[in-house]
Amino acid sequence: MAERGAVTVAAEHDGVVGHGEVVTSVYYGLDVDRIERELAAAQRDLAPLDPTSALVTGISASPGVRSAVDAALHDLVARSRGVAVYDLVGTAPSWPVPTARTIGITPTHRAVASACELASQGFRLLKVKIGAEPDELDRVKAIRDALPDVRLLLDPNGAWEPEQAADMLRAAAGFDVDAVEQPIAPGTPDVLAQVAADSPIPVIADEDARTVDDVRALGSRVHGINIKLPECGGIRAARELVDTAREFGVDVMLGCQVASSLGIAPAVHLTGLARWVDLDGHLLLARDPWTGIGGEDGLLRVTDTTGLGVRPA
Repeated sequence: MAERGAVTVAAEHDGVVGHGEVVTSVYYGLDVDRIERELAAAQRDLAPLDPTSALVTGISASPGVRSAVDAALHDLVARSRGVAVYDLVGTAPSWPVPTARTIGITPTHRAVASACELASQGFRLLKVKIGAEPDELDRVKAIRDALPDVRLLLDPNGAWEPEQAADMLRAAAGFDVDAVEQPIAPGTPDVLAQVAADSPIPVIADEDARTVDDVRALGSRVHGINIKLPECGGIRAARELVDTAREFGVDVMLGCQVASSLGIAPAVHLTGLARWVDLDGHLLLARDPWTGIGGEDGLLRVTDTTGLGVRPA
């Protein structure tokens, strides 16, 4: 991917402005034209309301658009009260917050070189994309040998067959892996639950844990769920997923799409709720149009304690 389209949302009330961002997605059929149509409909629904009296929910739009509107309203309300969003919603993290950085599927020598470079920059948590071939684990072993003190996450993107997942997970446990994200293709949560039951390391549900109903159906049969705000509908929806996961003693990972610092910031304000943080989407941009959440040294931090804490670069 050479570029990604994005639309910035601005919500204004009594001279105070809050911002949010929605990015395009081929996977979700979300292009700029559709985003702008959905935002126009949302604007008609929200125009008569006072957003500072209560954060508005229930607009009819795709999750990415709902998330952007939700972020803009949280930013607006927090700014109007002179507080940070994490104070507004009661999720203050312990700053700074370590974030993962992803290493794609690439030859072993390149993966090791990338891992070492990231570690030298300060990253202590690396997420390694991994395919279905058994020798894929050779790359994981090489990274572990080179960096014995770095935490590792694996993400097969659902590439493993259920029958092979048990063997792959047992082998991965030998490399001191923190967790594996969505090891099998989504759509069969009961099978994912069985894979998790037999796993010596935590299994995190991603696409199989998009909604509260999904999380309830899985119950305590997985070890974690991955929450991405643009895919669940924003801060308020994410809090509902976190609360549901906690009912079953399930841990939380916060993930992201490729987006600017503005698009990533709402999740940064929820990192106090997460065991694993994978918020590196803004670090993949050649030119980030917003700034304010850090991450270049592997540590997220919000230094402006009003609203989302971001500003134009």
